[in-house]
Amino acid sequence: MAERTSSTITIDATPAEVMAVIAGFEGYPEWTGEVKETEVLEIDESVGRAVRVRFKLDAGVISDEHVLGYTWEDDREVRWTLVTSQMLKALDGRYALSPIAGGTEVTYELTVDVKIPMLGMLKRKAEKVIIDRALTGLKKRVES
Repeated sequence: MAERTSSTITIDATPAEVMAVIAGFEGYPEWTGEVKETEVLEIDESVGRAVRVRFKLDAGVISDEHVLGYTWEDDREVRWTLVTSQMLKALDGRYALSPIAGGTEVTYELTVDVKIPMLGMLKRKAEKVIIDRALTGLKKRVES
C-alpha cells in the first residue's frame, strides 16, 4: 500500500480565489513545474469544472502521460484519482481549503505508486517535490 505525503501552506486569498486557480488546468504548465501539458477531457456542467483531465508530467524520477478523474466539493476540497497511465499505478490526492484569518490554509495530500519497482524513499521524495513545488507555485500564482 502506498503511503500518503502531505503539506500545508497559507495563501493570502479567499478559498474561491485559490480554487479558481486549482480548477484552471490550462494554467498548470505555467505554475506547477512538473506539468508540461494539460487537456480537459470532460466537464461536469452542474459544477462547471473539469472531471477528467489529461496531463503530461515530468517530475524527474517520474515522467508520464496520464488521465485523472476529479470530484469537487464547492471551494472546500477537490480530490483526484488516477484513471489511466503509462507508468503509474496510483496518483491520488486532494487539495483541502480552509478559510483562516488573513487568507486560506491549503493542504495538499498525494499518493504516488509506480508500475516499476522503486524504493519507498524515492517515491516519497518525488511526492514531496511535487507537493512543495505545487504549493509554492499555487501561492505565487494566486497572490500575483
